[in-house]
Amino acid sequence: MELFDLTGEIAFVTGAGSGIGQRIAIGLAEAGADVACFGHASKGGLDETANSITALGRKALVLNGTVTSEADLASAVSQVEKELGALTIAVNNAGIANAAPAETLPLEQWQKLYEVNVNGVFLSCQAQARVMLPRRKGSIINIASMSGSIVNRGLTQAHYNSSKAAVIHMSKSLAMEWSDRGLRVNVISPGYTLTPMNRRPEVADQVKIFERDTPMGRMASVDEMVGPAVFLASRASSFVTGIDLIVDGGFVCW
Repeated sequence: MELFDLTGEIAFVTGAGSGIGQRIAIGLAEAGADVACFGHASKGGLDETANSITALGRKALVLNGTVTSEADLASAVSQVEKELGALTIAVNNAGIANAAPAETLPLEQWQKLYEVNVNGVFLSCQAQARVMLPRRKGSIINIASMSGSIVNRGLTQAHYNSSKAAVIHMSKSLAMEWSDRGLRVNVISPGYTLTPMNRRPEVADQVKIFERDTPMGRMASVDEMVGPAVFLASRASSFVTGIDLIVDGGFVCW
């Protein structure tokens, strides 16, 4: 459908080397966009993502860097504009997760997670908005989590949960600040999804519980995050900004 067609759009995806970020990057290309894939070279996967994009007949650009670096992000956005064209879509997916009891959680661990999950999302939005706002066109999609709205039973992750809540409210704040300047900002909050992050040792024993506690009786596949991303990136959502689209199989209803 034309409403969901991203032909001619230029997208920038952080954390595009694996999991949800990788699948969304490829999904945007499937919808017609050319895609820049940003992430840590040491973590791998970016070339694989780019190869999948070019196999679809779309242009791909691999960009190495970290979302905690203003210089890396500014350089990456500049390279996108030079090599692919005017940036119109951004998906800020890069994030980390871990668990520890709150009473013994080291401050350093708290700060490192916030540096990536909160500071990194803000710096990414800032770099992207600086080129989108003058053109009065753009869609920024930040990946949070249902953990920003609820507290996961059995998981000691006060730092992670609160970081995702920060992303949700930050995104709403940015959406309102930029709403009359042509730039939309929205959030996708996945529920339990089969990604490398949810194969971490500290949550491995919880998978059956995750499935049991989800009304649809299973975890999501990364493929199921593509539709929401394409919707929020496309003209189909032209009057949508400041929302938190929870994609969780009904989990938060319980």
